[in-house]
Amino acid sequence: MTKNKLQKKTSGFKMWLLIWGLGLAGQICWNMENQWFNTFVYAKIGKDPSIITGMLICSAAATTFATFFFGTWADRLGKRRIFISLGYILWGVFTIAFGLTEFISKTHYLLAAVAVVAADTIMSFFGSMGNDAGFNTWTNDMMTDKNRGQIGAALATQPVLGTILGTVVGGLLVGENDNYMRLFVVMGVFVIAFGIISMFTMSKGDDVEPSVRGSFAKQFFSVFNFKEFFKLKELVWVNITVSVFFIGFNVYFAYMGNYIIHYLGYTPDQMGIIEAVPLVLAMLTAIPLSVLINKNKNIPITFFAVAINVIGLLVIAPIKAADVNTESIFNLRIWLGIFLVGVGYVAILQVTKVWTKQLYPKDSKGQFEGIWILFFVLIPMIGGSLIGEAVVKTSGETFLDATSGQTQYIPNGNIFFVGAIVILLTVVPAIFAAKNFKKRIAEGNR
Repeated sequence: MTKNKLQKKTSGFKMWLLIWGLGLAGQICWNMENQWFNTFVYAKIGKDPSIITGMLICSAAATTFATFFFGTWADRLGKRRIFISLGYILWGVFTIAFGLTEFISKTHYLLAAVAVVAADTIMSFFGSMGNDAGFNTWTNDMMTDKNRGQIGAALATQPVLGTILGTVVGGLLVGENDNYMRLFVVMGVFVIAFGIISMFTMSKGDDVEPSVRGSFAKQFFSVFNFKEFFKLKELVWVNITVSVFFIGFNVYFAYMGNYIIHYLGYTPDQMGIIEAVPLVLAMLTAIPLSVLINKNKNIPITFFAVAINVIGLLVIAPIKAADVNTESIFNLRIWLGIFLVGVGYVAILQVTKVWTKQLYPKDSKGQFEGIWILFFVLIPMIGGSLIGEAVVKTSGETFLDATSGQTQYIPNGNIFFVGAIVILLTVVPAIFAAKNFKKRIAEGNR
């Protein structure tokens, strides 16, 4: 028996503290990047979707590279803790540094735009080191047949909780006076704190057997052997299903905050509550979904997620500024639409996270988190952001900014219509994923 097997793994209270603490800290920070960074750009730099597209593409590329790089490194060392702790600490530091870009004068528009994209890229690189290559791989190591539904539920609800806490607390911190620096400092310190906590809480017994296959370069590039990857047909189709769904998601989500603030006319703190309350209700569906996932009901959950998400987007899309009263945060159509979108988001994320983890090769879990990021982050962010930018620029509201001399663009409901169309296409790869899933289950491989 090896030394690693003799050591005690993190379990019980400590394991769940780390799963929820690191998971939530990470998701709140990702939410801030995906939502508040975009409203920050519109408030402090300029209402230009090209900057948002640049941020999304560059940060997605950095995230994907970092996940592959640090995932390979972690697999070779058989260690997760150092990557989690150091990654989270640096993630928090550069979150705070991102806020400093607001002090670049608006008269230096191009410089400000480049600085924002660069700062976001660096932050994403270290965030992926800690969260994607480190934390997500560690949760995969901890997963067993007995707890996969519970861990899957935790991992699926954390993005929703992160969105809820990130939007509500973020909105309160930003406030009506657009104090974004306060938001970035508080969130950055929060992430740093959990990076430090993980140093002293995570057990050395969580280390796994090192997986060394030749040189680092050979092992790093081995995951790009798509001939071998495409032999895992079920995993391929599940990943494509995820990719198509989240291309549609990225069409509209990057602009949802700016749609609510700049098109409908709500303030940032109002926007946080408008998004959070329906998502709290949507999150509750994770409980019955975890039971269904343990019963291998992956297929009906996937198709349900697509249908309910599309319906939610079609509820939101026709809403115009004239249809809302900004003196009140409650609007039935907005809240219902966000609730349905949230249910679909929770369902697809919960089922596919567990589904893919069941199919990873045992000696390459860290690297296959990179495959997940490729289909979950890189492809959707590039595809979704380019489509979203085109929609905003061709059918959004426009005006000329007197200070910068740049044309400014405000997103309207068309981003939800187009997002719904793309998400509906998820049905095609989901059919093939379902076919391979049924074949595996019939053969007794669970």
